[in-house]
Amino acid sequence: MNAKIGPFVGLLLKKGISVVFMVLLFVSLMSFTADTYRMEQQERRVQQWIDWAQDFRDVVRVDSVRQAAIDKVVQLIGKYNRRMSREEKLAIANEIYRMSVKYDNLDIDLICATITHETAFTWRTDIVSPVGAMGLMQIMPHTGYYLSRHEGIKWTGATKVLFNPIYNIRMGCRYLSTLIELYEVDGGLAAYNGGERRAARWLASGRNNQVLFEETREYVPAVLRLYNTYKN
Repeated sequence: MNAKIGPFVGLLLKKGISVVFMVLLFVSLMSFTADTYRMEQQERRVQQWIDWAQDFRDVVRVDSVRQAAIDKVVQLIGKYNRRMSREEKLAIANEIYRMSVKYDNLDIDLICATITHETAFTWRTDIVSPVGAMGLMQIMPHTGYYLSRHEGIKWTGATKVLFNPIYNIRMGCRYLSTLIELYEVDGGLAAYNGGERRAARWLASGRNNQVLFEETREYVPAVLRLYNTYKN
């Protein structure tokens, strides 16, 4: 058979070939798009796993730092107060760590140094000074009443509030942090012990120790020595 392909049939054949080509091209593009989508999905999943792993490592690292800090404080309390229960030591240590995170100008060593000196190396939660300062951070009742309002602590009496070690640490750290922010570390300690006016005068005099009360002159270097000891 030697029939010739007419122009109409030829046009149809050309169109048919074009359609087939377009279909094949479309299928290829769809396949490529699907593969690309799958690869992007896989890449996203891999990145999510990487991010999760990094977050997990960060959490583990933070928890490790927290646990080391709490263990350090528990051990320190045990050195001075062997009668305190482990549960109370842990509660106190956890609160000290929380305060060191809350206030960027306090760390556990400075808080512990202050408590050690304030309690005359006893870490007794019910200690009262000759002038009436109470608890771990030796807070005067009128100061405690003022601080309790800022901490949202219901004032049910000086004994109940200030002998509560968690409340006492919370209020004492707020007060100490504020003083350090105003007068730096040594000035803040001077203010904590001898009052703000005296500390301000001391700093204005170029740290002339004659401006300070005798007790404060001994207090500031004593706390700083403990601080350096605990840090090292």
